[in-house]
Amino acid sequence: MRAPTPENRARALGLDIADDVTPAAHYALATFHGGLLYLSGQLPRVGDEVAVTGRVGEDVPLGEAQRAARLCTLRALGALRRVLGSLDRVERVLKLQVFVQCAPDFQRHSEVADAASELLVQVFGAVGLAARTAVGVYQLPKGASVELDLVVACAAPATNLKEQHRAAQH
Repeated sequence: MRAPTPENRARALGLDIADDVTPAAHYALATFHGGLLYLSGQLPRVGDEVAVTGRVGEDVPLGEAQRAARLCTLRALGALRRVLGSLDRVERVLKLQVFVQCAPDFQRHSEVADAASELLVQVFGAVGLAARTAVGVYQLPKGASVELDLVVACAAPATNLKEQHRAAQH
């Protein structure tokens, strides 16, 4: 029996991975260099709407912030799939950065980030466990409660990132 692949795991988990991930402004969805793919920040969007907004520890409870982190991760998975053609092309998740818009006294950033880390491990197995940074910030784009980005090791992307960037400019 063959080992389960990330795509098979995602299917088995019934994940609703976004297939409409595109840059929201003048930047690339991802850049690739030397076997590393740097993914731009992802917000907790559902369709065109940011699903979780506000300050964690003030008007957003921890559980809702964790849901936002999972939504961001689903968007990141969609971006990876769009750029690489398949999640199976990810060799290793190297770095996860999670930004939490939070109240000044909020100190549970790592618990918010855990939701993203756990989902990455569910999809990628042991190679999904990444080095991680979780930080509190005053503001995020569109009022989002959480934003995250990834760095992954992979084979060359299936899409032409230069063409994708050029298309995003128009």
